[in-house]
Amino acid sequence: MGFMKERKHLFARSSQNGTMEEIKNKLRALICQAIKKGFENGELKQVLLPEIELEAPKLSAHGDFAANIAMVLASSQKRPPREVAQILLNSISDTGRLLAKAEIAGPGFINFFVNNACWHAVLKEIHESDDIYGCSDIGRGQNVLIEFVSANPTGPLHIGHGRGAAVGDTLANILRASEYKVEKEYYINDSGRQIQTLGLSVFLRYRELHGADIDFPHDCYQGDYIREEAQAISEIKGRGLLDIPAEEAVAFCARFTASTILNEIKQDLTDFGVRFDHWFSEQGLFDAGAVDKAIQDLKKKRIIYEKDGALWFRTTDFGDEKDRVVVRANGITTYFASDIAYHDDKLRRGFDRIIDIWGADHHGYIHRISACIQATGHEKERFKVILIQLVNLLRGGNPVAMSTRAGEFVMLRDVVDEVGRDAARFLFLTRRYDSPLDFDLEVAKRRSNDNPVYYVQYVHARISSILKKACAREAEEPCFGDTVDLMQLKEPEELALIKCMSRFPAVVAESARLMEPHRVPFYLTELAATFHNYYNKHKVLSNDLVLTAARLYMVSAVRIIVRNGLKLMGVSAPESM
Repeated sequence: MGFMKERKHLFARSSQNGTMEEIKNKLRALICQAIKKGFENGELKQVLLPEIELEAPKLSAHGDFAANIAMVLASSQKRPPREVAQILLNSISDTGRLLAKAEIAGPGFINFFVNNACWHAVLKEIHESDDIYGCSDIGRGQNVLIEFVSANPTGPLHIGHGRGAAVGDTLANILRASEYKVEKEYYINDSGRQIQTLGLSVFLRYRELHGADIDFPHDCYQGDYIREEAQAISEIKGRGLLDIPAEEAVAFCARFTASTILNEIKQDLTDFGVRFDHWFSEQGLFDAGAVDKAIQDLKKKRIIYEKDGALWFRTTDFGDEKDRVVVRANGITTYFASDIAYHDDKLRRGFDRIIDIWGADHHGYIHRISACIQATGHEKERFKVILIQLVNLLRGGNPVAMSTRAGEFVMLRDVVDEVGRDAARFLFLTRRYDSPLDFDLEVAKRRSNDNPVYYVQYVHARISSILKKACAREAEEPCFGDTVDLMQLKEPEELALIKCMSRFPAVVAESARLMEPHRVPFYLTELAATFHNYYNKHKVLSNDLVLTAARLYMVSAVRIIVRNGLKLMGVSAPESM
């Protein structure tokens, strides 16, 4: 039966060691048992069991894991650490044959060498789990709402929005893979001064088209897209807007343009592989009376008070540096007013956690939103903000103009059109979101190891090619049965590759716990490097059919992880490149 043809699992699910964390947990259990045995036979004084820390040594010659437990216990035992370490080694009962050996090193470290068979079990787990390898249940079904991008419908998405979109969408995927129930939301700022300014900007350009001499204000929107919207309205209305009151004309231009831009934003995000579960309208909060209700409720609690004709929120009572205006003296609400109603609405919908992804320039808003969370009766721990730092667009190492739409490739759609969705999404995640990112267009297009997405995708394509060759050869030389002798996998590079694979579930879980999606591409790049190092030294296909079968089984496990990791990032896993 062929290796590729037998799509079902070649092994029953292993009850041994399927991931790095499971191996570490088994090792911790062995150490705990050894400590307790030392207590029971009087070699060690009874103390509270300390936490057992295991770390991977920098050099493989020092084993798979190192523990400092003997040094931790030494002071309470009033014995040298190495003596305590020897007692523990003598007390270890490894009936499950987890360890190949263990030895004392340095001042009292214990180095543990895991049996190769335990690492081989990782491959069985990967094949058994297949497309769910890397998933976990750490979320326990918690309901999470992630709000991201939420760009004002006053202009097209730029490259900074693209980074926020990649971070938000990937984080949602990672959380879903970790058993969180996730919904994605886009908050449409379709009310207030910026929309009025948009309408005025377009109307002034509209008047220009019809012969008016306009001194265009500097605080209006300057981009070429404003002229394009004015032209579109002119084609529909002709000179009709000049015959109605200016206030009505501005309102029409605002509604028309905001709707058009929002549709373009939706299309840009769809092309970028991002789809939202909800599009939430700010204007809808006003229409439903939610903003006024939130203000009145907080006035009753004396959290909102009047001063100098305006309404103020006592945000200083909740750790903010100063109180914030909710309604100006002229009766116009601030953005903060609708933010209060919006975040209260989020939590009232039953979400256990709400995550807002903002640009770094919104840092000052964190305390005031946290204040409104608490003031409306919710725990501040249910609210988290992720701040996305700036993107520096480069071409061949040289900065690209970013100031206007006429500049070179400022808009997200322009970048995606040039480098492709996969490269854009991957590169947006190649640095922590709290660090500025240099995005080089030329690097993103290279078909070389300099391009991180190509480097990782090529692993999937190369292994796919190897497996196709194996299937073609099998027509003459059937070499794959229902079992594979994994003990053939004993080269240092093979074991290093398997150990790297065993870490994937922990990487995804940690990425979900810390809400740091960059950990996935960092890991995939490391896995790709480990695979390339192996592939450059060893042949997968050879005349040794037993060894070939084992190596095919191993590299196909690599392919599963690369595919699963890229899927979390919304990046394709090509069969050929």
